[in-house]
Amino acid sequence: MTVSTRHVLEHGPMLRALGSAALSALRGARAHRTPEVPGPWIEGRAAAPSRALVDDFVRATGGDPGSYRGVLPPQLFPQWTLATASRALGGLPYPIAKVVNAGCRLEIRGPVPAGEPLVVRARLAAVDETESRVVLSTRIETGVAAAPDALVAELRAYVPLGGARKPGPPSGPPLVIPAGARELARPRLAATAGLDFAKLTGDFNPIHWIAPYARAAGFRSCILHGFGTFALAASAIVRTQLAGDAGRLELLDVRFTRPLVLPATVGVYVTAAGDASLPSDARRHVFVGDAPNSAPYLAGTYQIGDAP
Repeated sequence: MTVSTRHVLEHGPMLRALGSAALSALRGARAHRTPEVPGPWIEGRAAAPSRALVDDFVRATGGDPGSYRGVLPPQLFPQWTLATASRALGGLPYPIAKVVNAGCRLEIRGPVPAGEPLVVRARLAAVDETESRVVLSTRIETGVAAAPDALVAELRAYVPLGGARKPGPPSGPPLVIPAGARELARPRLAATAGLDFAKLTGDFNPIHWIAPYARAAGFRSCILHGFGTFALAASAIVRTQLAGDAGRLELLDVRFTRPLVLPATVGVYVTAAGDASLPSDARRHVFVGDAPNSAPYLAGTYQIGDAP
């Protein structure tokens, strides 16, 4: 599908946040001092995305708009929260321009009504720093005034520092999609999928839509946003595992394990809870990748509630 550029008009706060980050990168890194955590809460307000944007987002990520009548898709939360979350990372002594989205845990405590003003608060929750990299964890709570923490997200960001790398213990066998995983969907992603996702969320990082920039950053071509693969997984689960009942998805916790270079055709795969080839727990496992026995682009778990 073709995503309209008119949606860009809804992303003012996000575009301003990207501009601020670019200016900070030009100023260079600050004097190094590991920040204290947890940091202070940063609060914000956001207008609800339009129905047209919501429906186009759901369609573009493989879902059915009918699953979200009267509510916002939880997987769209970056559209209205990342501007506030970026303020929670302001002033850190790291090269934030090099940040890589490493993963996301989204707890869905209740529905977020469509069309109502949105509240957001975010803070830096944890810092894990070594000589060569730092992993930043940001906690985001968002919803509407009557339910301000309907969605609780933990974003994990990886920032390379360029220090000397020390050999670590063996990491075990490489992560692959289990041979018995079941394919839920196989979306075809055009070369323009990164630009389309940017139009829908406001995340115009050029590695996702300008091929020469992506190659200069070390990729073969443009790569899909991590939150793009996250949305593909959520849509496939709701459509095929929950018969379109989006309210039953309670948790989606994923790692972005390697870049998804565009264009591509990928599969969304799941395994049952307690699969013998994976760590035993009550959750189901989800992957986005090329095929079973291959390295995934996304790997994680999800949790669903009982049918009414």
